[in-house]
Amino acid sequence: MIIFEKLKNESRRLTSEDLYKFKKNTEEIDMKRRILIATISAMSIVGMSAEHLVILHTNDTHSQIDRTEDDLGGVMRRKVAIDSVRSAEKNVLLVDAGDMVQGTLYFNLYRGEVEHKVVNALKYDVATLGNHEFDNGMTELAGLLRNDDATWISTNYKVENTPLSGLVVPYVVKEYGGKKIGIMGLNLEPKGMISSRNVKGLEFLDVYEAAEHTAWSLRHNEGADYVVALTHLGYSDKERANDSILATVSKDIDIIIGGHSHTPLNPADAKSSPTVIKNAEGEDVVVAQLGSMGTTLGKIDIDLNNGEITSSVIPLDSRFDGKIDEKLQKMLAPYRSKVDSLMSIKLAKSSAPLDKQSIINIFSDLMLKYGSTLAGEKVDIAILNNGGIRNTLPSGDISEGHVIMVLPFENKIEVLRLKGEALARVLSQMGKGRINGISGNADVTYDATSGECSRIVINGKAIETERYYNVVTIDYLADGGDYLSAMTEGEVIAVSENVLSRDIMNALKKNKKKLQPDTTERLHY
Repeated sequence: MIIFEKLKNESRRLTSEDLYKFKKNTEEIDMKRRILIATISAMSIVGMSAEHLVILHTNDTHSQIDRTEDDLGGVMRRKVAIDSVRSAEKNVLLVDAGDMVQGTLYFNLYRGEVEHKVVNALKYDVATLGNHEFDNGMTELAGLLRNDDATWISTNYKVENTPLSGLVVPYVVKEYGGKKIGIMGLNLEPKGMISSRNVKGLEFLDVYEAAEHTAWSLRHNEGADYVVALTHLGYSDKERANDSILATVSKDIDIIIGGHSHTPLNPADAKSSPTVIKNAEGEDVVVAQLGSMGTTLGKIDIDLNNGEITSSVIPLDSRFDGKIDEKLQKMLAPYRSKVDSLMSIKLAKSSAPLDKQSIINIFSDLMLKYGSTLAGEKVDIAILNNGGIRNTLPSGDISEGHVIMVLPFENKIEVLRLKGEALARVLSQMGKGRINGISGNADVTYDATSGECSRIVINGKAIETERYYNVVTIDYLADGGDYLSAMTEGEVIAVSENVLSRDIMNALKKNKKKLQPDTTERLHY
């Protein structure tokens, strides 16, 4: 302005040519100023443009490589859905919250090989351990993880003295759009859920303490802008650590992506199971979990500029059949052929479809009969667990493949000699856990108020606390699995050489009658 005023005052002494040059100069300066302002504004707009991170997540897919009987899911559809998101989004993180194995013939036949090849084919980034990852022991698990491209994490499992040492890390930090994402893994207590022989040397740390310390460290030491807890705890188990309580007591966790309880959290209808929970400081924690068997794909969107987090669920249905990943299809083909062959070996017939309650009743009765043969003396009661029944059975022909899918675990039948007082506590523990698998010669009523059974009748007689009973069950339960700790007080008097599914197959072959539905809950409430 001073220069301009000076020139203005001296303009009388300037020629018309000087004035023309000055005007032109001024216009050029003004134009450059406008361009500079426009450029700075454009840079500001670009800097504030919406950059997002999309987290795709799965949990409890349980070896469901193919579509379900309801024509949902399947890894082919999952691959197409993931690829479509990756093609549309700049930043995509793919994670799994555990139990990607166990539940179909693929796991029984190939012991996790197929599922872990899928991990690489779909390009998972991070995964945590479910309880079923340990079904074949840590040595086999280590062999599978060694070939994975994904990073496996667990914050509260110390694995230094196990075959998993060096293969599972406490957390991982990734960067997208200039923002750091800290991801930790939180896993359930093995005792009562995983066979003790399969987790020898593994040290369990308290979930909430490990979460608090690690989340704080990720936020303050690692500089994480967002902290994600990838968990296999379950959503709301009242007896044990779970995602809903974790969200409530946390201070530095922004997102919880869970598994184990198969709780389908739907942000569009979150009245009964909230998907946003206030933490200890009143801040929002987004909680996500899908059902099971890979029928859906979870999607969490983080606006890296304003911090807004939204969650949604993508159903994996026929919409994704239009594009087939030929490379993945070719990889799966040889595995499918052996799976199909087992489905062709017929064992029995059913008069109608059999749900899980019918199956556990039928199989408990078959075990009761077989247990007497195995022990060489009369067996008083058979006990099975609901969690061991992983599928239903169709009407008509029942094949070997069907039975293996129903009983996929490598459990063995055992006969225990158990005192009546301990057996009563086992049945009370079953009532508390709603485990309804006993043979038809028993009639039991559980009283939720007292936490004990008010009526236990076996072979028409009330239980005698001082008498010893022969109980046929599976080794997992005999070892205190499914929190039936009183089972461990029994003395093992006989063990089958076969896995449970093979013994049931043999029993079905001998059974000449058609299987009939029996939905009676033999342990009453």
